[in-house]
Amino acid sequence: MRRFVRVILILVAILLVLILATGLYVKKALPNVGPPADLKVEITPARVERGKYLAFSVAGCMICHSGRDESRFGGPVVTNTLGKGGEVFGHEEGFPGEIYASNLTPYHLGQWTDGELLRAITTGESRDGHALFPIMNYPAYGKLDSEDVFSIIAYLRTLTAIPNDVAATTLDFPVNLIVNTMPAKASFATRPDSTDAVAYGGYLVKMASCVECHSKADKGKIIAGTEFGGGRDFGPSAGKEMYSANITPDKETGIGNWTLELFIRAFKQYADSGYVLKPLAAGDRGTPMPWLAYAGMREGDLSAMYAYLQSVKPIHDDVKKMR
Repeated sequence: MRRFVRVILILVAILLVLILATGLYVKKALPNVGPPADLKVEITPARVERGKYLAFSVAGCMICHSGRDESRFGGPVVTNTLGKGGEVFGHEEGFPGEIYASNLTPYHLGQWTDGELLRAITTGESRDGHALFPIMNYPAYGKLDSEDVFSIIAYLRTLTAIPNDVAATTLDFPVNLIVNTMPAKASFATRPDSTDAVAYGGYLVKMASCVECHSKADKGKIIAGTEFGGGRDFGPSAGKEMYSANITPDKETGIGNWTLELFIRAFKQYADSGYVLKPLAAGDRGTPMPWLAYAGMREGDLSAMYAYLQSVKPIHDDVKKMR
């Protein structure tokens, strides 16, 4: 009996050593996507213009990495705060910790090389080697056309430096270890030609991270089989529950009966400055959907996104509505 107990203790000790060794490896050796590229992005007017368009109206970088006026519908970006960072995504929104949007202005990124920026945006490994939580959708950005990422980098280099020291992100256990396994090398793809509406629309939908919000999630991770079917709980807003809409082509619970014109109008109606200027009254419902940013999307791009969304698998799920 004594020998049996000794064997058990030895096995337990071995198991503990293996767990400890694995934890140390994940914590100290990962992430490891390789060194940043030796890269210098040429800043041209065309790149800056496209980068600004993508950063504002498609990828939405400026939505999270700027100050927002939450007293107004849609939380419009405050102009003199572009890129200053500081927005927190925490437990109240269902995230496993306190995740802070970093400062993207030269105040913070001035010492970063373009290669370090490219690596962070597209792989999730920061300049100092720590893993970024994928609320910034680097798994998708790493599959974009590298030229589009270069354009975003070129635009970020033109921002006005804003002194703002953002707090460090803190993640709950075991996510603080798991996050180190998430960064992966980028696998860039050529941007589809706009004449292929479904493929080009899918590319834009990926960049806009539509699936991340319009799917059910558990602790920030998409629940398989719910993609684009809506139902993600964004937590209370003005005392009311907020859920994302079903944007699959289901004719009863999704957008299967929407015409192209209706789809475009759903975005373009928010180009009216009245939505920005009108403060929310007591009891008014806000929205986590960045309508004011996406309203700046070109109609041709919205048309392509509509074509793609009409091609995805319909999900019959009459989710609770946001508004």
